[in-house]
Amino acid sequence: MIKSRVLRNLNLGEMVRVAKISRLSDPWIFELAGRCGFDAVWFDMEHRGFGYETIAPIALACRSTGIDLIVRILKDGYTSPMRVLEAGASVVLIPHCRSAGEARQWARYCRFPPLGDRGFDGVGADADHGLADPAEYLRHANRQVVVAVQIEDQEAVESVEEIAGVEGVDVLFIGPGDLSISYGIPFEWGHPVMLNAIARVARAAERNRKSWGIASDSPKSAQMAVDLGARLISCGSDHGWLVRGLQNAYDAFREVRPSTSAAICVAQDG
Repeated sequence: MIKSRVLRNLNLGEMVRVAKISRLSDPWIFELAGRCGFDAVWFDMEHRGFGYETIAPIALACRSTGIDLIVRILKDGYTSPMRVLEAGASVVLIPHCRSAGEARQWARYCRFPPLGDRGFDGVGADADHGLADPAEYLRHANRQVVVAVQIEDQEAVESVEEIAGVEGVDVLFIGPGDLSISYGIPFEWGHPVMLNAIARVARAAERNRKSWGIASDSPKSAQMAVDLGARLISCGSDHGWLVRGLQNAYDAFREVRPSTSAAICVAQDG
């Protein structure tokens, strides 16, 4: 059965370095992320049109290199986390979690009774496709599933102490883009309001012995968060890597062109 590398690292106080892949769904890319050293891949269903059938092959690719698949789910009800867990994800990321009540409900959807309300199937990838002992599978799944709630709204920050205290919530994950927009200071990462909000999340996590993380845009900003206690860091995305790679490739080859003398020789030969 699936053992969460994210959970292991967090329990040991170690870093979790995450690659966000949300534009592409070819399984080899997820395997490559593991071979490059990442601990997990974050796959986004909130802003993309991928269906649940996409999850199983990329989860298999992640398992081939021993990394976790984090899925930011569609918040369309009880089946949302269950589907991705059965397909092989080990971390469920809940976008825009604004209250302790909401956090409690999603945490319960992710775990079997008596800890939650998840329905039993027992033949998914997380149950070794039916080969696992059913009773042991229940216990194992309840121990190994990681529930991460995104703190990306002003309301969430105002309730973060209560959210952090919810049993079954393992990680508070800051989404700085939406959080800055919510405060009316879009993308002003160094604004005192943003810095105070991040520090408040860090304090709430520490008081409640929970882990926290953040989507970072640079090693410098990541280090600042780690110095405050963050251990789960998103290290960029496939979209950004593709854009920068294309720009760099074009810039590198922009000056490659026929010389004037070569053009004259061609003209004379003609």
